Formats: sequence, C-alpha cells, structure tokens
Amino acid sequence: MKYNNFDKLTAYKRLLDLVPRGKGFDFVSQLTAERVRKAVVPLAAGFTYSWAAKAVDDPVIEALQALADEQELIEKYQALIDGETMNTGENRKVLHHLLRGQLGKPVLHEGKNLGEFYAHELDRFSAFADAVHAGKIRGSTGKAFTTAVQIGIGGSDLGPRALYLALENWAAAEGKGHLQAKFISNVDPDDASQIVARCTLEETIFVLVSKSGTTQETLANELFVKDKLTKAGLDPSKHMVAVTSETSPLAHNPAYLDSFYIDDFIGGRYSSTSAVGGVILSLAFGPKVFKELLAGAHKADKNALEPKVLANAALLDALIGVWERNFLGYPYTAVLPYSQALSRFPAHLQQLDMESNGKGVNREGLPLAYSTGPVVFGEPGTNGQHSFYQLLHQGTDVVPLQFVGFIESQRGDDVEVDGSVSQTKLKANLAAQIVAFAKGKTDSNRNKEFLGGRPSSLIYGKRLTPQALGALLAHFENKVMFQGFVWNINSFDQEGVQLGKVLTKKVLAAKAGGNSGDSALDAYSEILGI
Repeated sequence: MKYNNFDKLTAYKRLLDLVPRGKGFDFVSQLTAERVRKAVVPLAAGFTYSWAAKAVDDPVIEALQALADEQELIEKYQALIDGETMNTGENRKVLHHLLRGQLGKPVLHEGKNLGEFYAHELDRFSAFADAVHAGKIRGSTGKAFTTAVQIGIGGSDLGPRALYLALENWAAAEGKGHLQAKFISNVDPDDASQIVARCTLEETIFVLVSKSGTTQETLANELFVKDKLTKAGLDPSKHMVAVTSETSPLAHNPAYLDSFYIDDFIGGRYSSTSAVGGVILSLAFGPKVFKELLAGAHKADKNALEPKVLANAALLDALIGVWERNFLGYPYTAVLPYSQALSRFPAHLQQLDMESNGKGVNREGLPLAYSTGPVVFGEPGTNGQHSFYQLLHQGTDVVPLQFVGFIESQRGDDVEVDGSVSQTKLKANLAAQIVAFAKGKTDSNRNKEFLGGRPSSLIYGKRLTPQALGALLAHFENKVMFQGFVWNINSFDQEGVQLGKVLTKKVLAAKAGGNSGDSALDAYSEILGI
C-alpha cells in the first residue's frame, strides 16, 4: 500500500474538473421522486443511507469510486483490522473494531491474542453486572445498587452518555432497565455536586474511567465522590469499580470492587464498545443489551469492507463529505437526528470527527496543502428548527446536513392532535426540511426567499434499538476513518488536547509560589483569582 497526499492523485484532478457539476447541481429539477427512491444504499441493522439530496451525479460518483480505489481505502481498512500500526503518531495499532468481533486474522501483540483479551474482559464485566442485578454484589450497608454513576471525561463520557440516553426510552418500553445511570465529567465542582446530591449514596455504584489512571479532571472528581461517601459513613471501596489499562495505578487496586481493562490500542473516542461504555451500559440495561449493540456495530463494520461505493454506506458518506469539504468548499457539517433519544449523539460525533481529523499534517508529520476535517455541530429536530436552522436556510454559508430519522418511536406512547400523532408530525417535519433545504423558495420579498441548494443525506430505519444504535455508531466511526485515509492523516491520536494540559499544570504549580514563566498566563491567572 502507498500513503499519498490526495492532491497528488489522478482522481483528485478528475474531481477538480467536476466541481462545476456540484456547484451547479439543480436540486429543483434533479431531486425527483425517482431519485429519492433510487439514491439509497443499505447500511446495517435495518438502516438505509439516502444520498438523493446531495450535489452528486453519476460522473461524480464514478470519480469518487476512482478516488477510493486509487487511495486504497478498503485495503487500508483491512490492514487496520489485521493489526498493522495505523496510529503513526503514537506507534500503535487501532483495534476498536476488534471489540465487536473478528473481521480479519487474529491480532497478536507480545504473544497476547488481543481479540481473546477483549472478549475475556467483556465476559468479566458482563458477569459483574449480572451479579449486581442479582443482588450478589451490594454496597457497604448491604443495600442493592439502584444507580450507577460514570466518572470520566472526553471519550470516557461523551460516547457512553450518548448511548445510554439513546436506549433509556427503549429499555423502559421493553422492560430492560436495571440501574439508572448518571454521568460526572466536568472538573467544575458543580457538576459532581449536583449529581451526587441526586443519588442515594448507599445504593450507588461509581464507575471510574481513566485509561492512564492520571486524568486530572477524572481523579479530582473521584476524590470529590470518595469524600462524599466517607462523610456519609460509607466505604468507598465497596462503591466503586475502575475501567483502566493494566499498567495504570488503578489496576489491581483494592480501593475498587473490581477493575476492567482496555489497552492503548483503543482510543478514547473509539472506546464506547469497550469496557468504557460496556460496564455502565451493562449495569443500566443488562449485558445482553450491550452485546446486541456490539452485534449491530459488527454488521456495519463488515459492510464497510465492501469495495463498491454504492454498496458501502460508510464509504459513500465519507467520500461525499470529502467532495463537499475539498471541492465544493464547505467547511462545516451539521448532524440533525429527528429523535430525542439521540440528543447527545451530535456531541459524541463532534469529538469523534474533530478530534480525529482536525489535523494539519499528514501521517509523516508534513504540512498539508488542503483542508481536512470539518467543523461538526448539531441538535435534535425539531428543536434545532427553532434555533439555528435560520442560518442553515438563509445564511451566507452552505452547511451540508446529515439527518437521522425513524419510522417508529421507541416507546410507542403517542396521542393524535389535528389529525396526526406526534411521531407523524416529527417525520413530516423531517421530510419537509430535506426538501426545503434542497429546493428553497422564490419570493418577491427577498427576506422571505430561500435560495435552496443546501445538500443533505438521510439515514433512516424502523426503530432505534440496541442493534440499530450500534450500527449507527460504527457507521460514523468508519466514515471518519475513511476520510482520514483519503486525507492521508493520522485519525487516531489527539495531540491538540495536550498543550492546554501542560499550561494548566504550570498555572497550578505556580500557585504554590513563583510564576509560570509566561507573563500573559500569570496575568490571566491573577484576574481569575488563582
């Protein structure tokens, strides 16, 4: 395989020649009923990816296929699956796909079969969750646990929190709920204080998540919680488990009921299908539900190996995103789920995409002459319609949109008003927005005119279930991966988060006496009362 900057490829030049077709795509005439029915690709777990309202036609699709082939995207994905070192910045494998099932040859590291290691940890925390549900593991006063609280930040919070909220209604409808879950992430003491105040501490188990065992915010919140437990007359070691690496200070530590392990080959933002998400979701909904989520993710991972773009939803989604970012010049994208259950999913995708592909150098550390990852934001519909859709419809920037919708609600609890139930109104809004963004509206009053030409995709399925959620998660992970391969960047490190941490330590060290060595830093510290 060759790793080339994509502006050196033959397919890049071919796509440049096609830019007028995208810029001049006529949504009014070309977004027909026939196109809506035909411009679809099966995803996994009952999902379909629709690209009908994207500014692409057959010549663009053919050029995107040529780009995928020339940049060897499927071959690079297979190499990642087979355990080659794909995180060049940290000289590590990238193995989050292996958490949900084998797709290639066994992956070995220093004599350890990593697939077996991940499966063993899945078995261990599944058995732990079952024991908690059965009342075999209880708090220090002998009461059964009714609440689980995850303490973590970044990938240890955003993904697991988004997945928990996504399944909360489904679990209530299906009778799958066990423990209520809550999350503490921010080092702001008001976050931990508010959550702890809402818990009955003797019935609460805390899940401390830090791969390194040294994350400043997480350890500060751990001590906050332990202080509250101790002051309540409880033994913290009977109310806390750790999710960490086997080499961290939290591993094999009697201060915790148990410790469950991941390794350096599982990046934080890709860790929701490891023990990072698995422990809290298994405590909340049961291990079987978490394993259904893994099964859905595995199906999407398998589908992503298909070399033809019109049969591979993640690959097509990624390539259309590259077309919009690098050739049509759109620097943003909005994720708009028409499902309240996915209220925090855009926040997770924000980290997944922007932390992975927010890079200005290639895999070898050389500066790039083209744009990489977009700015990602979003909120659920219909709330967003009454917030930032004004700019999306009539602002000066075109923002490509990614809609997600479902035929059925999770609970099925609804009421008819003015001739339709709320779920029908939700879907009507979704259909209307896609067409409104694409086709716009002419009006003699320019203030009421909609220029249209706003491209969007739609991922739709029957109902948001654990399998569907797993497939949706994996779809976006694989989309981000493919785009990183196109841009020839390392999507699996995050050096951009480190500088702030270093300066924070300088500020805190200077508090004990002296200065940080940076007068501006000292001045800001002074006005903030540090």
